Amino acid sequence: MTRLKKSIEYHKSALKSIPLGVNSNFRYWGPEDTLYISHGKGTYIWDVDENRYIDYRLGWGPIILGHSDDRVDEAVYTAMRRGQTFAFSNTLEQQVAEKIVQMCPGVDKVRFANSGTEATMHALRLARAYTGREKFIMFEGQYHGLHDYVMFSTNVGEGDGYNSNRRSPVIFPMSSGIPHQIQELVLILPFNDLENLERVVKQSGHELAAILVEPILGNAGGITPAKDWLSTIRKVCDQYGIVMIMDEIKTGFRIAKGGAQEYYGVKGDLATYAKALGNGYPVAAFGGKKEIMDQVGQGVAHGGTFTANHVSMGAANATLDILMNTDALAIIEKQGQKLQEAIAGVLKSAGLPCSFSGHPAMFMFWLADKAPKEYREWIEMDHDIYNNVTFEMFKRGVMPEPDSREPWFLCASLSDEDIAKTATVLEDSLKVVLAKNNARK
Repeated sequence: MTRLKKSIEYHKSALKSIPLGVNSNFRYWGPEDTLYISHGKGTYIWDVDENRYIDYRLGWGPIILGHSDDRVDEAVYTAMRRGQTFAFSNTLEQQVAEKIVQMCPGVDKVRFANSGTEATMHALRLARAYTGREKFIMFEGQYHGLHDYVMFSTNVGEGDGYNSNRRSPVIFPMSSGIPHQIQELVLILPFNDLENLERVVKQSGHELAAILVEPILGNAGGITPAKDWLSTIRKVCDQYGIVMIMDEIKTGFRIAKGGAQEYYGVKGDLATYAKALGNGYPVAAFGGKKEIMDQVGQGVAHGGTFTANHVSMGAANATLDILMNTDALAIIEKQGQKLQEAIAGVLKSAGLPCSFSGHPAMFMFWLADKAPKEYREWIEMDHDIYNNVTFEMFKRGVMPEPDSREPWFLCASLSDEDIAKTATVLEDSLKVVLAKNNARK
């Protein structure tokens, strides 16, 4: 069982100079459970108390090859020794751009950013400039970063239990400090609801600059698109001159070499990338059709002190080389299938139902016969048992996200031994949680 004495001490000290003691609100687990990491290698991370974990969070998705991959790190060292940021272009950025164009269907040109938040922000700006319109559609349960334009959700049964009508969801900001006027530019609809989508686009298509869609709901357990969902978005965008933005921050370079556009056979007009692009180094990109991308620099602003910096380009160049020229993604998919089989076996032995959503490289298991098909179904799932089980797993050295919003992420370093240990720890943790639940009855 884990002991967190040093993490607790670090957290108390950090509170003196950092709000909540962390630099992302999502890293705060409470005064006794907020973790501080010492280092990572391959599938594993170690905290400052020297507890080792099999890591299925992987930085929320960036680690595609394994922590501190020697090949990527060596490329970074080489780039770093030649300088970091120049206020000029460097030759590596062209190499990385050419690889992205080669790998990703529908991407003719690309620009770089530093985070997924920046990438979706710039993609929306570009779509608005190209169309001359301002409103856009996004979908319930999606996550597109932490800029004001996309930080809205709908009340579908949370909090006071009010369940807004799916034909006209009630929208609310996800943070204080977001201007109310921005809300007027956002339409949020249920995911995988073809009829609703077509109805709203027919009504408002002339006002819409973009439809911003995660092909897999990466912040709702990895809910996958229904048949014809992405192709219908493509159809209505073509019909009404709307820019289709595929938010591939999580799926890009993970579920296929060309991401979801390759995997599902549907091309967006623009696409955004980050996460697995640099195997943990901070780098992002947005790209798409030539006629849209060529608006950048022609009245459309894009830039940044650190965009396409030498270090991040070195990481991305090496990561994409490996993904293009090895079977890393095939290995991840195979290991993901093995892990799903192991999890299903444990749950079946415990007499519990089991289903999966997502892709083997990023999936979620559900204690139900059927996985949710949209966010409103996600709300109704049994999250308490899952969250409690995963927190018990954390205590025993296996680290999925203890919140069923985030899928399990896999990297190419995951071994059969890791999968076997994960199954054993899941079984032990499940017994503890079920015993506690029975004791309360």
